[in-house]
Amino acid sequence: MSSRPIPRSAEAAQAPAIAAAPGAETDVSIPLPQRDPVQARLYGQRAKGTAAPLVLHFHGGTFVSGNLDDGRNVSRLLAAAGAVVVSVAYPLTPFPEPIEVGFAALEWLYKQRVKLAGKGARLYLAGEEAGGNLAAAVALMARDRAHPPLAGQILLSPMLDPCAGTLSLRQASGDVARCRWASGWQEYLSCPMNATHPYAVPGASLRLAELAPALVLVGEDDAMRDEALSFARRLHEAGIPVTKAVLPSAAKCPDELYDPAFGNCACTETVGRHLRAFFASTVPPVPPPA
Repeated sequence: MSSRPIPRSAEAAQAPAIAAAPGAETDVSIPLPQRDPVQARLYGQRAKGTAAPLVLHFHGGTFVSGNLDDGRNVSRLLAAAGAVVVSVAYPLTPFPEPIEVGFAALEWLYKQRVKLAGKGARLYLAGEEAGGNLAAAVALMARDRAHPPLAGQILLSPMLDPCAGTLSLRQASGDVARCRWASGWQEYLSCPMNATHPYAVPGASLRLAELAPALVLVGEDDAMRDEALSFARRLHEAGIPVTKAVLPSAAKCPDELYDPAFGNCACTETVGRHLRAFFASTVPPVPPPA
């Protein structure tokens, strides 16, 4: 793993972004088998002698845009909740390359877990919008391949329905002739046959049993609200522990939460509480002494 200080443009330096959590923010290069290395950014720092939640994070961008800077706000929130976070710059290419790179990065993270987050560190996936889709897809892959073990998946406004016809999405897109979410799906799926693959469209997966516990957060005016809540319900029906919450429209989630140009939006504290509670709930209790 190579590292270098993060370059900060003048524009980024002026943006009132969510305050950085304690610990360095460092750009890293993750070596992947039979692939070019993928760039990532490391956030957070575990306390000495303890194990921290270790999170692989995917930024948003409707599958066709976004970069490590766009994932900064959510990554900092995860780090402020006590996690060590690796936010990955997955390729903005059609399915399945993004999730294959994501899964390879997850396996690398598992091998590095003690070094990064301490002995006994538990592994999580997280993502917002298109990144939430990738996190849910990689969780399915980890279950099907029986490795690596996951403690949880954190899905923030996940894009899960390529039909782009839910009430919440129609309300958010209004009368716009070309819906950016529908356009993103079209680019990502690339051909109609991919729309039937559960890794491409986790929201349509017919088998959700034995997945990692999930935290699903959406905004009241969120375009992804309906599909995310539907997925949370289906996970619950499949026996998966699910925590879900709808943040009020006054909190300006998700618009300001995910946009690096905004600072501490009204929902920051609430999201942080949900993250801390989820991390605490997915740590197994310490067995009593023999």
